[in-house]
Amino acid sequence: MAKKDEKPDLLSPAASVEENRPRKSRWKVLGLTALLAFAMMLCYTDHGLSLCPRRLRFGHHDVYLSSCPQSDALYPGLHVQLWESLGNEFDEDAFTKRAVDWLGGAVRIPTESYDDMDPVGADTRWEVFRPFHDYLLQSFPLTHNTLTLTKVNTYGLLYEWKGSDDGLKPLLLTAHQDVVPVDPETVDQWKYPPYSGYYDGEFIWGRGCIDDKGGLIGILSSVEILLEKNFQPVRTIVLAFGFDEEASGVQGAGSLSRTVLEKYGENSMALLVDEGGQFQTGSRNRRLYYCYTRHRRERVFGIRVTVSTAGGHSSVPPPHTSIGILSRLLVEYEDKPIEAHLERDTPIYSTVQCVGEHAKNFPESLRALIKASAQSDGALHKLEAELIKNDAYKALIGTTQAIDLVQGGVKANALPEETWAVINHRIAMQSSVAEVQQRDTDVLKDLAKEFNLTFTAFGSAISPQDRPSAGSLTLTVAWEALEPAPVTPTDRDSAPWQLLSGTIKATYNAQRGLEGADNIVVSPGIMNGNTGRLKFTITDTGSYWKLTSHIFRYTHFDTGNGIANGIHTVNEHVRARSFVEIIRFFTTLILNVDETTTF
Repeated sequence: MAKKDEKPDLLSPAASVEENRPRKSRWKVLGLTALLAFAMMLCYTDHGLSLCPRRLRFGHHDVYLSSCPQSDALYPGLHVQLWESLGNEFDEDAFTKRAVDWLGGAVRIPTESYDDMDPVGADTRWEVFRPFHDYLLQSFPLTHNTLTLTKVNTYGLLYEWKGSDDGLKPLLLTAHQDVVPVDPETVDQWKYPPYSGYYDGEFIWGRGCIDDKGGLIGILSSVEILLEKNFQPVRTIVLAFGFDEEASGVQGAGSLSRTVLEKYGENSMALLVDEGGQFQTGSRNRRLYYCYTRHRRERVFGIRVTVSTAGGHSSVPPPHTSIGILSRLLVEYEDKPIEAHLERDTPIYSTVQCVGEHAKNFPESLRALIKASAQSDGALHKLEAELIKNDAYKALIGTTQAIDLVQGGVKANALPEETWAVINHRIAMQSSVAEVQQRDTDVLKDLAKEFNLTFTAFGSAISPQDRPSAGSLTLTVAWEALEPAPVTPTDRDSAPWQLLSGTIKATYNAQRGLEGADNIVVSPGIMNGNTGRLKFTITDTGSYWKLTSHIFRYTHFDTGNGIANGIHTVNEHVRARSFVEIIRFFTTLILNVDETTTF
């Protein structure tokens, strides 16, 4: 909680807004306020405001009832006795020990994946997954005796829990078996050995306990305990566990997705839940759930800028070598960054709206600006100007560019004949690959002419190819280009989103002995990560786009202050009770999805 003299942050990074409230006549303010109050009374039901329309018409104006509508906590109904019985078990020390044993044993089996691994069958390093599979078989016997297991591309695990109603779309839960390698130079920096799975009475320590064996073991633990209670699903449940997410995702999720697609078809899954955003109970802006359910970027797009000039001895240099020319071109890119514009129909705007509506101890001037931006373009532009002052927000709002690789020259006394650089882009959801390619081309047109270079961009001749020149400038795709990821619906009419939100709230409440729907705020958001191998996805989710439009990137994990504990670095650890809460979440999700008739 922020102190009175502190300026609360917006979604963790610092942000401030000068006092600049929109001027409105008193009668209009009173009139709109009265209408809003009247509308809210009309819309309020026994289920809260979840069924209210997003906006009402007042003359020529849209009046928004809520910029961040919240669902009620959703508890199992038909299976309430089962859920309560399991809840009692979750609260016992004996179950915590069982959960610790499950996860600790998984952590003790190193399953590292590397960027330079050859395909399965041609690289022996993949064989580390064999003992991990043996461990799963031993640890979850009912799961392996009941569910159908298909091994895809040798190490991909596809479990199918057949439901009694084939007319219902299955629930798809995904996770990955592999972990980020531990740098041998950092082993002595770990509090406990990185593959010890050590439990100190509060935390479980080791590589993968959060990313992502915590999710994978959490899912299998939920299935196992439901089977112990003789639960039989009505809706089929599919589990897909890849094995190279940290390296590429092609060998694992890429193969699994094709298998699922062939068997079930496009748009065949009710919803998909994969690793992703967590929640923060330590946020100064009240307890805000950043549930990353909308995807802005699943893949990056890189361009290679290549300058070729005549070689020769450096004793007789030209005015500009290929390195000098390339340097000037790169400076031009950085001097003309891609403008970032905040748009209403984007995940980051939805997240900002949630913060503005629900965060406590929030500057009223900023809250007013956020609220006004829903209808006023002027307010939207002012909000944009404030947000892009912060590099973190600017990166979330617009398309980024970063010069990450450069190479040229082979000897000190030889003029470089070819020099190249790679620019990394992460494309805004409102943009496209074609738009970024056109922009990157336009930025260099004048300089190509100034240096007398024959210019070719993405296979098209930009300058005449038959004229004498001092060299050539070529833009090419550095790695696979994929359009920005689809946006998952998170409005009032999206039944999967409402179910997930309600499940999150129910799990949160049950773990802490709370009641009510306002103990935690669930907000849509976006993921902005990087890859180990720039060519591919940042998670396995990108392989499953064709299976459902309801893809949720979410891990029910309390980060406390917003920083996940040791993910991808030393001292990765998870609180044992937090891991139990992960199991509770998946159990509640399975039961809620099994009961619903809305999708």
